Amino acid sequence: MEIDQDVIESKLDIIERNLEFLDEFEYTDSEEFLGSYRGVQAAKYSLLEITECCIDIASHIIAVKSMGRAEEYRGMFHLLGEKGVIEKDLAERLGDLAGFRNLLVHRYGDVDNAVVLEMIQSELADVVEFERAVVRFVDRGQ
Repeated sequence: MEIDQDVIESKLDIIERNLEFLDEFEYTDSEEFLGSYRGVQAAKYSLLEITECCIDIASHIIAVKSMGRAEEYRGMFHLLGEKGVIEKDLAERLGDLAGFRNLLVHRYGDVDNAVVLEMIQSELADVVEFERAVVRFVDRGQ
């Protein structure tokens, strides 16, 4: 079975739209960010969509290439790292992003909104690195 490029491209498009939106917060100070309920909520949802798309891409590649089975979302990125689709250290960092996704979805009352801003300002480069690795993998015809 081949990787469905339309699936990958549609997920990458969603990631890009959300990254562009989150760029608005790159130089926002904490007080301004935390003072905007709408901004905080929109940022959380964008992070959630980005993470879900990364998980969907990982799931698609793992399934199509019969790479095994992960028991949790974090494990999907570890599988991609073990199989050389992404670097192992990136897999670890994306696993942390998957953990944050679980916090947003299941323990939303425990989310520290200052941490959301920190993630936006310091950890989205990992998502861009993931995008590049996926494109390289697909372009190699893997």
